[in-house]
Amino acid sequence: MFFIRLADLAQALNAELYGDGEISIFGIASMRSAQRGQITFLSNKRYRTKLSGCQASAVVLKRADLEFFHGSSLVVADPYLAYARIAQLFDSTPQPSTRIAQSAVIDRTAFLGKHVAIGANTVIESDVVLGDDVVIGAGCFIGKKTHIGSRSRLWANVSIYHEVEIGQDCLIQSGTVIGSDGFGYAYDGDKWVKIPHLGTVIIGHRVEIGACTTIDRGALDNTKIGNDVVIDNQCQIAHNVIIGNNTAVAGGVIMAGSLKIGRYCMIGGASVINGHIDICDKVTVTGMGMVMRSITEPGIYSSGVPIQPNKTWRKTATLVMNIDDIRKRLKNIERKFENIKK
Repeated sequence: MFFIRLADLAQALNAELYGDGEISIFGIASMRSAQRGQITFLSNKRYRTKLSGCQASAVVLKRADLEFFHGSSLVVADPYLAYARIAQLFDSTPQPSTRIAQSAVIDRTAFLGKHVAIGANTVIESDVVLGDDVVIGAGCFIGKKTHIGSRSRLWANVSIYHEVEIGQDCLIQSGTVIGSDGFGYAYDGDKWVKIPHLGTVIIGHRVEIGACTTIDRGALDNTKIGNDVVIDNQCQIAHNVIIGNNTAVAGGVIMAGSLKIGRYCMIGGASVINGHIDICDKVTVTGMGMVMRSITEPGIYSSGVPIQPNKTWRKTATLVMNIDDIRKRLKNIERKFENIKK
């Protein structure tokens, strides 16, 4: 069992230690469920009142909250960030694979770096390049001429089409498909004519992609995902989308083709973003946002309608449906008022 002294943990986090540094910490838990031997954290002052009943051996908190807990504490500027780093220390997630399975089908022209692991029933096609310490889970498909950088990991049943480039230290969750054709067709007056997608997908370093997300290859140019991007589950990223470094995309987001998103953006869950537009750096789109035009100024943008009681929603919907009529009536009143003034 892994454990760490509280004093050593304080040093690792560059935190100020208050209390007994010799305490052994065996794990991390929520404030509600934490027990002796575990550490928890407080990142929101609304939960200060919970500290009095907390059973954890230590709490990570801000200096402003120190007086509300009388046990051992680690004081940091950002407790949530500290929680993320502590969780990494106690992460017990197994590797997707630890060896090259006998049932894996690997083309003789594929190049495998040192210490590569490939799970059962995975197919590696011709001229694939896997860097050192790459781990491929069971049931994956890696298409021709695809390159995957060192230390990247794919969980089970990931499909990577041909000629895709994935950088170093990436993590791709199960069910994700990268490099499939985008939605491109021309209509000849009778039927839809498929447009083959001749570009590919280029993914930078330290990118994490959630389960069952799809990233289409480019039509002529390439779809590009920058360094340190994080993408949640069940997102659709269409052909020729470009996402800048350090951008985060929450679950269920749909991005249409030829969209360009800048750096350090945050896209809230279930948002829909139009194609052929640009979003500048440092933009936050809150959940269920519908982005139809380019955004040229950093900031927070919203458009989703919060849930309401049904009766209230019906009244709101009725007003929206009649808003043009209301506008016309208001203009008539304004005109009459102006005539009276004259």
